[in-house]
Amino acid sequence: MRWAFIPKRIDYDGSQLASHFAFKTASLVGDSIVAFVGSCNVKSDCMVDVADLVAGLKIMSKQMLHFIAEHFDTDLDRTIPRQRLLVSILQQEVNTRLREKRSERFVERDGDDLFVSGRKLTVSVATASPVSCLIHLGVNIDAHGAPVDAIGLSELLPRKTLETLAASVMRRYVAEDKSIQEARALVRGVGEYGGDAK
Repeated sequence: MRWAFIPKRIDYDGSQLASHFAFKTASLVGDSIVAFVGSCNVKSDCMVDVADLVAGLKIMSKQMLHFIAEHFDTDLDRTIPRQRLLVSILQQEVNTRLREKRSERFVERDGDDLFVSGRKLTVSVATASPVSCLIHLGVNIDAHGAPVDAIGLSELLPRKTLETLAASVMRRYVAEDKSIQEARALVRGVGEYGGDAK
């Protein structure tokens, strides 16, 4: 699995959550995670969360740090825990930086969402394409325009550290994926309990 930060601005409208986005924008073939900065305004025909669509909710923010991960299997049951892992890594990375600057604020996780003092920091969704499963994690930088009480990274951390934060999150996610694959290959099978009992 590989990662890349895309330096050019990409305004996220939901169409980017599609197979081979990383290949077409960052020349990454296979399992990957990329990050970029841009606004967020998801078009209704690109809305993945059916509950949000039915409720008529908008997903928008003036500026976000976006992550898109792609795994070339089509098992959504495996991808949703990966989504939670990615969100947890982001939570840990932001909290570490907040502690370093002696901030009294901290990030809390509820499912696949992050909050600071009850204000929403992220949006996230996991879905499948015909050839892969994908995760989008959007982190508010400037939360103006968000349809809910939201907070942005600009209120928490220096703007100049965003690319470093993104790289740390992606490196850790890739390392976790590698560790999971290795752990899978380092165990032996076992038989039925009591199968050899006399």
